[in-house]
Amino acid sequence: MGLIVQKFGGSSVANAERVMNVAQIVTETYRQGNDVIVVVSAQGDTTDDLIDKAHEINEKPSLREMDMLLTSGEQISVALLSMAIEKLGCPAVSLLGWQAGFNTTSAYGTARIKSIKSDRIKAELDRHNIVVVAGFQGINKYDDLTTLGRGGSDTSAVAIAAALHADRCQIFTDVEGVFTADPRKVENAQKLQEITYDEMLELATLGAQVLNNRSVEMAKKYNVEIEVLSSLKRVPGTIVKEVVKMEKMLVRGVTKDTDVARISVTNIPNIPGIAFKLFSKLAQKKINVDIILQSVGRDGTKDITFTVSKDNAQSAVDALQDFLDIDKSNITCDTNIAKISVVGAGMESHPGTASKMFEALFESNINIEMISTSEIKISVLINAEEADRAVSAVHRAFFPVS
Repeated sequence: MGLIVQKFGGSSVANAERVMNVAQIVTETYRQGNDVIVVVSAQGDTTDDLIDKAHEINEKPSLREMDMLLTSGEQISVALLSMAIEKLGCPAVSLLGWQAGFNTTSAYGTARIKSIKSDRIKAELDRHNIVVVAGFQGINKYDDLTTLGRGGSDTSAVAIAAALHADRCQIFTDVEGVFTADPRKVENAQKLQEITYDEMLELATLGAQVLNNRSVEMAKKYNVEIEVLSSLKRVPGTIVKEVVKMEKMLVRGVTKDTDVARISVTNIPNIPGIAFKLFSKLAQKKINVDIILQSVGRDGTKDITFTVSKDNAQSAVDALQDFLDIDKSNITCDTNIAKISVVGAGMESHPGTASKMFEALFESNINIEMISTSEIKISVLINAEEADRAVSAVHRAFFPVS
């Protein structure tokens, strides 16, 4: 009937029972007359366990050797799943990333896909095999194994679907689709039937853990329609695509991101180009900056506050202390914060969205420390300890409990 790409995350293949469940889903798709390519992550917490093992040996291992180690997790998964598929009576072959033709950049740990030489995959499909591919990995120009970063298996699946012009790209998770909030924590979270690439990208970037944001970027670029659905329940999922049906619902989701650090720099000389020079220094360190707020200080100075990920917080502070000729006490870093966001296309043409969000936080006695807006999202920074309560309060405001 068609070419189907199916991706299964670590929780979907966490143990023997779940591996057999995945094999059942895959073989059912195959027996319907489809060519099937399966992309698999490492089992359960395997990647975290491997990282712990590395740090038992060396607190600061090289990124190259970490990639060599971490790629072994997916090798176990693809072999076990192929064995399970064979047990159910269907032909299967497992391929590591390099065998599947994934050529990447040489940025160990955060490699980008440069190209996919799909000859081997096509040859295996021509032999009527189910092709089981190790996600999250590839090979660089030095013939070294590389990894694509956390959530990279989503990107692997979308890349294969784009390269081979698949008819469907299905991302199986431990939830039933994309919800308006985390259904495990927020009462009355509603599953979306469909969502645009832009909305999904914002949700993924702002903390929703359903899809990796790089996979959504790639899907949008190559117009790969994604279906997000559960590997544990046979129910319809959520379609991620370019255009969705017009609905009454404006806000698509409420997210929480606790991987945030706020850095404030006060008493900066108020001279032309200082902001450019400051953020250029951070860019040279490959530190991504999110929310930025600049305000007038005292005596011809100004203050700049911005956010980065927690992992980059100390590097950002060090870079600023080296660059700015100011007292170090004027540079502060707060990691006890969270970013709460509402996402929905067309917000700029619907007045009242921001006020409804702010009112919900006010009624819950939650203080807003910073605000950032765009055409598709509104984000606020709050105390991290209030994060879960804030998400529930904002979600109730836009999706009242019936």
